[in-house]
Amino acid sequence: MKVLIVGGGAREHAIAWKLLQDDPTLDLIAAPGNPGIATLARCVAIPADDIVALLALARAEQPDLTVVGPEAPLDAGIADAFHAEGLPLFGPTRAAARIETSKRFAKELMLRAGVPTARASHHTSVDTALRAAHAIGAPVVIKASGLAAGKGVIIAETMAEAERAITEMLQTGAFGDAGKEILVEEFMSGEEISVFAVCDGQHSRLMIGAQDHKRLEDGDMGPNTGGMGAYAPVSLDTASLQALVKVTIIDRVLAAMRDDHSPFSGLLYAGLMLTATGVKVVEFNCRFGDPETQALLPLMSSSLLQPMLTVARGESLVDTPEFEWHAGFSVTTVLAAAGYPGRVRKGDPISFPEPEDGVYVFHAGTRVADRMKAQRSDEPPVVTDGGRVLSVTAVAPTLHAASNHSRRYAERIRFAGKQMRRDIAWRELAREMQLSDHRTNA
Repeated sequence: MKVLIVGGGAREHAIAWKLLQDDPTLDLIAAPGNPGIATLARCVAIPADDIVALLALARAEQPDLTVVGPEAPLDAGIADAFHAEGLPLFGPTRAAARIETSKRFAKELMLRAGVPTARASHHTSVDTALRAAHAIGAPVVIKASGLAAGKGVIIAETMAEAERAITEMLQTGAFGDAGKEILVEEFMSGEEISVFAVCDGQHSRLMIGAQDHKRLEDGDMGPNTGGMGAYAPVSLDTASLQALVKVTIIDRVLAAMRDDHSPFSGLLYAGLMLTATGVKVVEFNCRFGDPETQALLPLMSSSLLQPMLTVARGESLVDTPEFEWHAGFSVTTVLAAAGYPGRVRKGDPISFPEPEDGVYVFHAGTRVADRMKAQRSDEPPVVTDGGRVLSVTAVAPTLHAASNHSRRYAERIRFAGKQMRRDIAWRELAREMQLSDHRTNA
């Protein structure tokens, strides 16, 4: 069987790794891939958003399945183009991808469907946005409506921060076209959980929850990023919560999308907030999350390939069993380049330690250095080439062991200007300690 993976990040590396776990005989192709994916697949230098070139590649290779990692090609209509030629692809149509690519569309859909979420208003005018922000009061959330690579959300702690964010998005163009329309949204407090659902347009199969860490620095300090780490499972993600999420969120959204004549088929990512008044949706994505994917897939014991094939072929998931999981815990630590999430420096040589059991290093922003230069200067052959460079996932019987193993191995990977958090899963570890203290005192 031949599978084409579109994308070149750590998420796509983790997907490639998992698919080969499911079927070691797979013929994997990746476009564009990266040096890590190249150890598992044939990499073809086609950008993930070049739909014409990707379609030509698929015509030539005739893959049994194409899996799309990032959101940009989905927004560009890759699913529509592949379906028109009878090429099986796992991912939503352009119309269905609006659940991520237009926060206004997603918010209006949720309100129609009765999905619990924060109240919000959309704006293209600085004046009306400012009035809305003042009406809500600080803290208030300012969101670019379009795609902003995971960085278009500003949690303004003061009205001065809200005014600055609104002005920068609508007037200065801080997020380009993505910020031409914004949402001014009430702030929700609580813990966030990411839940992935494989969907066929009507039915879904949910994965266990993971928790992302968006802030750059330990203790959830510093600027928002695309994600500096994740862990799974999350103790707050109980069986009753999963059942509630499926009925009140996933099923309602799928029904609303069908009513909108844009049924959702692919991976639906629900970013959830566990508030004092119940679970609410922060956002939806139309694809696998990053870095949650890197934490989840090494824990999955059942096949990912088979349900994706079912969906890509337009078949029903109704007889597909629920996902199964290994015992234990997974912690992913992201290594970021100097300057991230702002102006990123590239080209710093990366030094890797020897591989260790239970540790998976997924490449993201890496490339192969000029080999002649590397030979002359004794530089390693792989260098940094993006903001988030590597994801280091460790799996262990306990969360504490997984956290320690991920952090320690990540610390041994070296490149100039490396940034990393050393407290991934800190909330869960604190809960475990409180529970242990309670048992001891009892």
